[in-house]
Amino acid sequence: NWCPGCQTALSDIEVEYQEREGKLYYIRYPFKNKTRGKGVVVATTRPETMLGDTAVAVNPQDERFKDLEGRKLLLPLLGRELPLIYDRYVDSEFGSGALKVTPAHDANDFLIGKEHGLRFINIFNKDASINENGGKYQGLTRYEARKKVLQDLKKGGYLEKIEDYDLRIGRCYRCTTEIEPYLSTQWFIRMKDLAAEAMRVVEKKKIEFIPSFWKKNYLQWLENIRDWCISRQIWWGHRLPIWHCGDCGKITVTSGIPSQCSHCTSPDIKQDQDVLDTWFSSSLWPFSTLGWPEQGEKFEKFYPTSVLCTGWDILFFWVSRMVMMALKFTHQVPFHKVYIHPLIGDERGEKMSKSRGNVVDPLDMMKRYGTDAFRFSLVALRTGAPYVRFSDDRVRGYRNFVNKIWNASRFVLMNLEDFKPEGRLQEEGLELCHRWILSRYESLVRKVTLDMEKFRFSEGANSLYQFVWGEFCDWYIELVKPYLVPTGDPKSRYRAQWVLHYVLEGTLKLLHPFMPFVTEEIYQRLSGRRDSIMISSWPKEEAREDREAEEKMSLLMKIIQEVRMIRSEMRISPQKKIELLIRPSHEDKLTILKQHKSYIINLVGASSLLIDRDLSRPPGSASSLVDGVEIFIPLRGIVEIEKERKRLVSAANDLKKKLMLVKKKISRPEFKTKAPPEVVEKKKKEEKELRMRLQRLEKRIEEVS
Repeated sequence: NWCPGCQTALSDIEVEYQEREGKLYYIRYPFKNKTRGKGVVVATTRPETMLGDTAVAVNPQDERFKDLEGRKLLLPLLGRELPLIYDRYVDSEFGSGALKVTPAHDANDFLIGKEHGLRFINIFNKDASINENGGKYQGLTRYEARKKVLQDLKKGGYLEKIEDYDLRIGRCYRCTTEIEPYLSTQWFIRMKDLAAEAMRVVEKKKIEFIPSFWKKNYLQWLENIRDWCISRQIWWGHRLPIWHCGDCGKITVTSGIPSQCSHCTSPDIKQDQDVLDTWFSSSLWPFSTLGWPEQGEKFEKFYPTSVLCTGWDILFFWVSRMVMMALKFTHQVPFHKVYIHPLIGDERGEKMSKSRGNVVDPLDMMKRYGTDAFRFSLVALRTGAPYVRFSDDRVRGYRNFVNKIWNASRFVLMNLEDFKPEGRLQEEGLELCHRWILSRYESLVRKVTLDMEKFRFSEGANSLYQFVWGEFCDWYIELVKPYLVPTGDPKSRYRAQWVLHYVLEGTLKLLHPFMPFVTEEIYQRLSGRRDSIMISSWPKEEAREDREAEEKMSLLMKIIQEVRMIRSEMRISPQKKIELLIRPSHEDKLTILKQHKSYIINLVGASSLLIDRDLSRPPGSASSLVDGVEIFIPLRGIVEIEKERKRLVSAANDLKKKLMLVKKKISRPEFKTKAPPEVVEKKKKEEKELRMRLQRLEKRIEEVS
């Protein structure tokens, strides 16, 4: 693999392939003896390489060519004599069944050429322009030569026909230049034995891949590995430790700098001009950075390393080669775990590249939204795809999350000015909301700790998001406010302060790996000047799970959420107090609701709350049922009934139209088969949500009719 742009050889995995529409050209090669027929038609996608042809090959089992043994052909345009050879490699079904053989510019033709003792004619310069072997086409670029060759073939009557044909084009992974098969002298490493050892340590679980499916990719590549071309014709890199003798022509290989040829002792030696492949040098990194080959203190202490974190795109370039080199030179694995993460893509999940114009500058993102929000947005995204779908909206959303943390922490800090923690809090007699948040916090500690240990970073990030925003901020802070009143019961205030301090401090520690800056800032203010949060102890898992408190709070939260939903649907102003009637179906629920009715009153804006198993539904009231608990809100005097009915009918009609459009889109066969799975799933979710909203609106319409 030769890159005309970088003008260097490449290994197989440094070539990136792209599908492209191309052409298949049918060219007639005439017999030398024109009385024996018109000749043989060959099919090729690269007509310019015919300038280097040294034979035409056919399959010995192809009946079309069975009587042509020993015939000679003439190369069109150049007149070079070509033998007609028989080789089982030739695919009789491809093109015309005859193959033009260019040993210097095709890997398979190279093998055929060696088998049959053909000439190897290189027609390209290093920049892929035509050299002196190309006759009158010398000096043309390969694309100019193709155009001119086709014109001359057509003019000479050699071009039989042209067909459309899909091509798989190899490009340089560095500069994207189209790769040219090119005959040159290079240095290789025999990989079979190295690969076998690298496979063995993974199969014996001495190295673990996370996610585990990358193990299969790793093993498959090693099973099919080819020898590695390690020499490069570039300026920068480790030079090959090879010296050529000007007298005897032999080579000297040594780790030092020799003063004479190791064969004839001549001092006329010169070091090879080529350098090692960058990935060869990189493959030595795990142990060479620790002082190898000297096995000093650093090597003994840190080798092998624990975890390698890397992108999937260099699994073969780097990871597999580090394993092979480490086993070869240190007889140990270089690391025990390999965590492989996706790469950053655009909103469509496509690779970012300057040519596409979809590259995002991370410094710009950090300047606009903050480093913590930018960092969290990348970690929190769950994906099994090769590329993370990056978008501004996602970062903007997590900026709001950072602001939420900051504002909640300010509230806590304002209420801790007179707080001095005195050991462990006695948990007997704790209010329900305190018991609940402590139980939820301990569950969070267990979940995030396990997620971090198992490398499930996105799951840990999302658990933190749900807890901080959905439980601590939206619920606990609102529930705890009455207990923080300075003129209230001092013991009650202290208990609330202690729980706030304990939960916030621990949550900041859990958040710190994801959001290092805002958590450090808040932590420093929480209890005065102290050491950095990053060297504080990780929260300990404690057996504080309180199922009773969680079940009770779950009931109260569902009722509060439902009342808020009714207020929103009926457009009841937040400033207006409501009468609320609740009819539980069971005695135990009646007890829970009566004991904690203050939670409901404070969080739904109720002027009065009646809880009774025998009460009747008031006329003209909105209603709902939650976990066997009926909820009634009298509407008269709060909303204009007729006006509200008309609004609800209009809103329901709009929802019906939206629902119909979504259903129509989902039902299309081409949408189901062609749309990405995540898009289909999103539309199905939208349909379900619209249907639920419509059902609720229709119930409200019925109640005000």
